[in-house]
Amino acid sequence: MRSFALPPDGEPLLIRPWQDPLVEDVGHDPRSVYVERFWLGLLGPSSTFFVRYVADQFDTAPHEFKLDPHDCAAALGLGRSNARYGALSKTLGRCCSFKVARALNRRTIEVRRRLAPLSNRQIKQLPDVLRREHERWVLEHPDPLELTNRARRLALSLLQLGEGAEMAEQQLQRWRFPVPIARAAALWAVDRWSDAALAASM
Repeated sequence: MRSFALPPDGEPLLIRPWQDPLVEDVGHDPRSVYVERFWLGLLGPSSTFFVRYVADQFDTAPHEFKLDPHDCAAALGLGRSNARYGALSKTLGRCCSFKVARALNRRTIEVRRRLAPLSNRQIKQLPDVLRREHERWVLEHPDPLELTNRARRLALSLLQLGEGAEMAEQQLQRWRFPVPIARAAALWAVDRWSDAALAASM
């Protein structure tokens, strides 16, 4: 894998979030159990810790921040060299190869705030024990986008049957939808129902 050519000694990197709505809808926080269990073996420890380090910085600087290569390398236990083929350069290059980061130029990198679920090709690269664990994980944790869409459809059906938003939300929770998804689905259904009623009255 190619290393990332760091800027001249002492110059910081500009780190920005990689805007990708689809991955942000269905992906996993770099500090999540999913990333620790299933991404770690593919991405490698230094690259995994780098995206976690960046995620911590995005909590306080969500739009962009300057990253000192020396401080970052030291924080990750990579040493303080920022030579072209130094440990931090290889870490950043690996992040770009796995598309969890991308370089806009030598001084600006975009890093994902959430990592996508593993692809089928990546799952096949896992050892047998982790592949089986991943299969169990998928069964126990439904796709959040699919879950949201199902909750929306059910909430809209409940409103069409005469239920109010609060009752629709409570019913979704009784059907074991997570509270945030149930609440958002009920609000979405109210907006959609209101738009439909307005259009019918015109």
